[in-house]
Amino acid sequence: MWFFSLKLYLHLISQYCCMRKNLIALLFIFLCYNGTVYAQEMIDSLLPVRGFCIGAPKPKDVDAFTKFIVEELAPRHVNTLILRVDYRYEFKSHPELADSFALSKSDVREMVNACKKNNIRIIPQINLLGHQSWANHTGKLLAVYPQFDETPGVKMPEKYVWPNADNLYCKSYCPLHPELHKILFDIIDEICDVFETDAFHAGMDEVFYIGEPGCPRCAGRDKAELFAGEVRLLRDHLAQKNRQLWIWGDRLLDGKTTGLGIWEASYNNTYRAIDMIPKDLVICDWHYERADKTPVYFAMKGLHVITCPWRMPDLAVEQTEDMVNFRKQSSEEMQDKFYGMMQTVWSDAGMFMDGFYNKKPDATGGGNTPWNTFTTLFDKINSYH
Repeated sequence: MWFFSLKLYLHLISQYCCMRKNLIALLFIFLCYNGTVYAQEMIDSLLPVRGFCIGAPKPKDVDAFTKFIVEELAPRHVNTLILRVDYRYEFKSHPELADSFALSKSDVREMVNACKKNNIRIIPQINLLGHQSWANHTGKLLAVYPQFDETPGVKMPEKYVWPNADNLYCKSYCPLHPELHKILFDIIDEICDVFETDAFHAGMDEVFYIGEPGCPRCAGRDKAELFAGEVRLLRDHLAQKNRQLWIWGDRLLDGKTTGLGIWEASYNNTYRAIDMIPKDLVICDWHYERADKTPVYFAMKGLHVITCPWRMPDLAVEQTEDMVNFRKQSSEEMQDKFYGMMQTVWSDAGMFMDGFYNKKPDATGGGNTPWNTFTTLFDKINSYH
C-alpha cells in the first residue's frame, strides 16, 4: 500500500510538472501572440499605409518579382503595392492598346495571389491626363488614337531636350473629347478586374498641357475646372464598383506661392482644383529633395494623404517622422487623413531588383539610391513596432 501510494504520488507530481510546462508554454505563446498583435496594432495606428510603388515587371521578371513580394515586401510589413502598368497589359477590351512587354492575365494573377497571401493590397496604375508621351516617344493611347491629343500641333522631336520652344514635357489627352472616356473606362474596368482590386491609381502628375489655346474643346476654359472635372469623372466611374481613386498630388499645389516650382507643384493654376474635387480620394504627395510639409495642407482640405520619398534615405526617415508626428499631434478629426508612407521607384521591377540584390551604388557614392532608400525607409517604419 505504501509503495502504491508512493507511485501515485510520483505520478501526480510528474503530471503536475508536465501540466505546468504546458501552462508555461501556453502562457509564452499567448504573450508572444499578444505582443505581435500589439506591435502590429501600433504600426497600423501610426502608419496605416506602408506602400511601395514601382513599374510593372516585364513578363520574364514576373516570377522573380513575385518572389520579391513574398521575401522582401511582406517581411517588411508592406501592405500596399502600387504597380505602374500603363498600357503594358494584354487588354481584351482594347487589344490595340497593348504596349510592348505586355503582361498576360496569368502573369497578373501570379502577383495578385502572392499579395493576397501576404495581406498586401495591390493597386494598378495607368497614367491618365498627362504623361501620354515621354522624351521623343508618343505613348500608346495617342499613338493609336491621335485625335485625343490636346496639342496635335506640337510634333514629337527627333531628339528631345528641355527646355524647348513648345514647352513640351509630356503630351496630354484632351479631357473633353467625346470619344475618350468610353475607351478609358473599358481599360480601367478590365485592369481593376484582373487585379481584383478595390482601388485604381490614375497618375495625373506633371500635367503641363491642359486647356490649350489650340484645342477646339478646351481653349479658354479654366484649367482648374478642367483638371477637377477629369478627377470627378474618374472618381465617379470607379465609385460605381466601390473602387477608390488615387492620384499624385503635385497639380493641386501652388508652385509659385510655395516656391515648389513647376515639377512638384502647378504653375498653370490647376492647384485651385483642390477645392473642386471629392474628398474620398487618396493623394500621393511626392517631394524628393526636402521634407516639405504639404501633407498638412492636403489633410486640412479633407483629403487622405500619403508621403512619397524616392532615392534619399535620410530624407525618407525625416518624412516618416513627420508623418507619424502629424498623426500623433493632430485633432481626432485630422489624424485619419495622415495615411502613411510610400516608397516610389521610377524604373521597372527588373531594374530595381538588379540594383537591390547586387547592391549597386549611386554615381556619387553617397548611397542615394531607390534600393537603399527602400531598406532605410522600412527599417524606420518597422522601428515603431
